[in-house]
Amino acid sequence: MFHIQPMPAQIDADLVALLERVEVATIGHVLHSGFVDPSIRSVLPNKRVAGTAVTLRIPNADSTLLHYLTQLVRPGDIVLVDRCGDVRHACWGGVITNAMKLAGVKAGVIDGPATDFSEFAKVDMPMWCRGPSPITTKILGLEGALNVPISVGGQTIHPGDAVLCDESGVVALRPGEARAVAERAIRMQEDEIVLLERLRAGEKLPDISGANALVHARKVA
Repeated sequence: MFHIQPMPAQIDADLVALLERVEVATIGHVLHSGFVDPSIRSVLPNKRVAGTAVTLRIPNADSTLLHYLTQLVRPGDIVLVDRCGDVRHACWGGVITNAMKLAGVKAGVIDGPATDFSEFAKVDMPMWCRGPSPITTKILGLEGALNVPISVGGQTIHPGDAVLCDESGVVALRPGEARAVAERAIRMQEDEIVLLERLRAGEKLPDISGANALVHARKVA
């Protein structure tokens, strides 16, 4: 059986642009939740994309619903796929890559393997997944769910979440919280630029960070 929910409202373009100024690792200084398992890694180097979460749950070897989704996705979407623990079958290959790229999808995030990695580079489709597999899913018409809460890398993703992906990983934020998180992270990145300038001027990191003061206060003679 297939459960189909409406496509989610898309994140505002200005928020997407703001998020794409942020490093996922900087958000890691702010939050401890929202991050997918780090074994879900970027296939292409030096990519950072943000967009609207479109969620898909497809178990075992059936990718019927992923094919169905290619006619619904919109420019700015990021497709996240819950594979229900299947790490054997690659649901996303060259044809899906091209169909999603033509529709304007910004990236794919799969809790499982993918295939045809060279196609990601050929058409410039950013992808985060658990690695490659030559064994593919089939059009079996069994089951799946579209635009429902899913689990990707141990993280619950809701349709319409703001998703940010880069070389450090993937984080999902509730739309109402994403702007404040992004603005705080950008301030931290700007502060880091100042810190690096101080290091180049000769200051020592533990003096700047306060580590020296803490160690000296608790140092045993």
